[in-house]
Amino acid sequence: MPAVSTRLRVTAIPSVTGALRAVEALLLGSGQRTARRNAWNSVLEDRRHAKDRVEAQRVMEVASGRASRAT
Repeated sequence: MPAVSTRLRVTAIPSVTGALRAVEALLLGSGQRTARRNAWNSVLEDRRHAKDRVEAQRVMEVASGRASRAT
């Protein structure tokens, strides 16, 4: 009996993010890509700042509520 050679070819399935970046690279120039990425990073940073402001406001409200009850 002859030896059977089995070849297994594994190809990775691209992630959604990777696929979107590939499409972005094809459709947009590098300057537009950079601008879009910077804009998205700004959105994320604004969300972080808003979350921090809400948390700080809660802490201030709790602290002022405790101080007024103690007096």
